[in-house]
Amino acid sequence: MIQDARQSGVPFKRLFFALPVTDTQCRALAQWRRGLGLRSGKPVPAENFHVTLAFLGDVDTAQVPAICAAVERLARPQAPLRVLLDRLQVWPRAAALVLEPEQAPVALRQLVYALHQALLPLGIAAPTREYRPHLTLSRDYRGQVPEASEAPEFYLMARHFTLYESRKGRYWPLAEWPLAQ
Repeated sequence: MIQDARQSGVPFKRLFFALPVTDTQCRALAQWRRGLGLRSGKPVPAENFHVTLAFLGDVDTAQVPAICAAVERLARPQAPLRVLLDRLQVWPRAAALVLEPEQAPVALRQLVYALHQALLPLGIAAPTREYRPHLTLSRDYRGQVPEASEAPEFYLMARHFTLYESRKGRYWPLAEWPLAQ
């Protein structure tokens, strides 16, 4: 992650790569979440649902074209990614309620690794923690994993991945790349 972009006075964007979630899936996920009867946390707006691939943080705006060019050259999966979000978890350290896959697809992990490798020459360091794919349902969540009347089983079929800018609580797509080249 690039540090001190704000302190330098240089214009920046808060960026991340993610697998988008279709409108239909967003509605289904939001409806399922309502069934949990959450009394803690701040629900993530359904239109912001995504599965993060790589969080870049604050990045100098002038660097965005180089980031896009680096990603354009990376090897991508030869087929859409199918991710089953089937496990509801609380991440206490992040204070988040998330859906995650019991088993992350190998192609997903390979894509994340390739993204980090492509960004290293630009000074964007890979995270020190192991990648854990997830979709955040609620932030500032304190408590146990809620009981669900219906087990989670959401198949995310990603045909592309997107570079997003986080601005004032909304996520704006800046560029996207197909997964099947």
